Amino acid sequence: MKSRTNTILLVLILIFAMLAALFTGLGYFRGQDGQDETSYKEQTDKEIADKIDSCYRQVREKTDFKPDIAIVLGSGLGDFADNIDVEGTIPYSEIKGFPVSTAPGHAGEFVYGTLGDKKVICMKGRVHLYEGYTPSDVVLPLRIMRKMGAKILVLTNAAGGLNKNFKVGDFMLITDHISMFVRNPLIGGNIDELGTRFPSMTDVYDEKLQTAVRKSAAKYDIPLKEGVYIQLSGPSYETKAELKAIRNMGADAVGMSTVIEAIAAKHAGFRVCGISCITNMASDLTNKAPSEQEVIDSGKKSAEEFQKLLIEAIKEF
Repeated sequence: MKSRTNTILLVLILIFAMLAALFTGLGYFRGQDGQDETSYKEQTDKEIADKIDSCYRQVREKTDFKPDIAIVLGSGLGDFADNIDVEGTIPYSEIKGFPVSTAPGHAGEFVYGTLGDKKVICMKGRVHLYEGYTPSDVVLPLRIMRKMGAKILVLTNAAGGLNKNFKVGDFMLITDHISMFVRNPLIGGNIDELGTRFPSMTDVYDEKLQTAVRKSAAKYDIPLKEGVYIQLSGPSYETKAELKAIRNMGADAVGMSTVIEAIAAKHAGFRVCGISCITNMASDLTNKAPSEQEVIDSGKKSAEEFQKLLIEAIKEF
């Protein structure tokens, strides 16, 4: 009898442990202040809306700038901001409650001004899930830029090449994405001010914006690949088995950002454009382990062509 009781107790403990692991994977996040944030719905309905409003008010205390275009600059691509006739900058650290970039190659500031006849605001550096932020914090900056008035969002990133026809230094126009391995930023109670409860993701990436990028690439004779981008959480790079699996799913490039931003942007009414800079090839193609420095260095080598490509495209947006 005692043995049977112990067995039942052990089974119950195992079940509890499995459920705990499941709920941890689905919805448990640890905030940057070390406090546990376990109620995602409460955070979405109340805290997220309040944080957006608070951060937006702080930005408006610093500037009344109204951008046409918002740009997120990925690893090694931050020098693009040097092309802007700058009106001002706002370090993320000066906005209370705002997520701060900790990733190498990400300066962590808004830069805003004019580029030609367009008013633009750039994120010199983004934040990532692997830094410990919740999805709602990762997409907070773009929601702020939307409230500021931006209607077009350009998402750039450094990515690993999965497609055997790619090479380091290529640019890939993102035509679609795969989001199933990262938590959807819209989970929780919907904030109607941002967008509809069930937004369609059939056409996330705006076709007219894609056409402008293609024309820009043709003008400067810049080789432009096109394909599907997949986001994984990071910060570890992929195993060979994972690379094989996501390649078989139809992904051409892989990275640790962009997709949840694109989802939140589409939800908020942005017209979205995405461009990847292929900074390393998948390790199962090269038998070489990737490194963060390789990603940053490759991004910087491609910076000049990237700037030409994007500046000309923005003229057509």
